[in-house]
Amino acid sequence: MEISRLIEGRASSDIISSSVETPVRDAVKLLASRRIGAIPVVEGGQIVGIFSERDVVYRLADEGEACLSRPLGEVMTSPAITVERSTTLLDALALMTRRRIRHLPVVEGDVMCGFISIGDLVKARLEEIQHEAEAMREYIRTA
Repeated sequence: MEISRLIEGRASSDIISSSVETPVRDAVKLLASRRIGAIPVVEGGQIVGIFSERDVVYRLADEGEACLSRPLGEVMTSPAITVERSTTLLDALALMTRRRIRHLPVVEGDVMCGFISIGDLVKARLEEIQHEAEAMREYIRTA
């Protein structure tokens, strides 16, 4: 399965993102209120980084609460690791495992068209496995 199938039906306008000027304090509130683990950081319509829970923890450990006033552009993980719509689910999972990340922006050219989490990929993969198992059971039953 390709990522395009995973994000079909999702509007890119529904992606929660922030700008490079957004203070860390505001981004943390956004993560908490939306119960999400990361947000893409966008500048001029282009994805320039990702701000995640890990970024918060690392900055707090290094700088204390002073980091909460800094703009995301100074603390985000950059450059963002991205995938294309044509990337397979297994390739995206392998990339996330290899790079030890949990969120991926999906891009089409230079434009972000989706944002997926490892939870999205695991859920889709489990559904694939269940479908394959059911098809195998049906094949055995009718053979």
